[in-house]
Amino acid sequence: MAKKQKRVAEPQEAEEAPTVPKNKKHRKDKPWDTEDIDHLQWAVAKFEAPASTSDHKPFLEESSFSTLFPKYREVYLREVWAGVTSQLDKHGIGCTLDLVEGSMTVRTTRKTFDPYIILKARDLIKLLARSVPFPQAIKILDDSVACDIIKIGNIVRNKERFVKRRQRILGPGGSTLKALELLTNCYILVQGNTVAAMGPYKGLKEVRRVVLDCLANVHPIYHIKEMMIKRELAKDPKLAEEDWSRFLPQFTKRKQKKRAEVRPNGEGGNGYEEHPLESAAGKAPKKPKIIKKPYTPFPPAQQPRKIDLQLESGEYFLKPKEQKQKSKDELSKREEAARAQRKAKRAEAFVAPPE
Repeated sequence: MAKKQKRVAEPQEAEEAPTVPKNKKHRKDKPWDTEDIDHLQWAVAKFEAPASTSDHKPFLEESSFSTLFPKYREVYLREVWAGVTSQLDKHGIGCTLDLVEGSMTVRTTRKTFDPYIILKARDLIKLLARSVPFPQAIKILDDSVACDIIKIGNIVRNKERFVKRRQRILGPGGSTLKALELLTNCYILVQGNTVAAMGPYKGLKEVRRVVLDCLANVHPIYHIKEMMIKRELAKDPKLAEEDWSRFLPQFTKRKQKKRAEVRPNGEGGNGYEEHPLESAAGKAPKKPKIIKKPYTPFPPAQQPRKIDLQLESGEYFLKPKEQKQKSKDELSKREEAARAQRKAKRAEAFVAPPE
């Protein structure tokens, strides 16, 4: 009887116990996760210098980073190097500008108190070497600002195609680049084979995605539209925990239809004939009739050899120097004819139209 009573009591206890989702079965409260922590904006506490020199202990080893800079940056770096030295000296970082070798070096000193500032100084000299102006590059020393240097030179093999797609990042009059800067809160500089960006980590992730997709033949305007919609959706607290995919535009590749072939004006025609595949009737195009040549049992006549042609023209008996001179003369004649043709084509633009 006791066993039967236990069996009856077990389902009652199970009903009273609260149901816990399977994925949160082993989850426990963290003692450090208090209510005063902002989970959306993880504020990073500023690393301040020690109050007195006695509290400061120098590092055991010296860390240093070097980077090369192009020749055209030498004049600018000499002008701003005094400002670079004074800014890095506040953080206890030493720096050297080597004009003979063409390099910049930063290193820790006995006054350095922040262990991460040497990496910030490394990013500073990298940005200066990539043509970022000094007033903008010095902002990298702030803890809330990071940088990302995107290499784009090896993505597109064709040089003309690479230049065209890189120009899409800038846009007409720099409008596309300005829109990206406003939406991502980042500073972006397109220079040569690299794109240097500075800003928050979230914005840098978006910039990298847009730049790499642009070099892969996806226009930046699609990403800009998507980011603008996301910014508006983020303002509504009701949509904070919902899926935004139904609001975002879905861009797909479209196969362009074949253009209508131009035909001479027929009876009642307008100069354009609809392609047979695109016609309303949907009939298959008629194949052209193959006209068979008359059958001849004899093989075609043998073509003359190259030596036979040279013998007929007399070129075979010329000396090597004379042959070279003759080929040069023929080449100059063709160039002169092409030059005259181009000149005549350019002159057409300056001919006055008939009144």
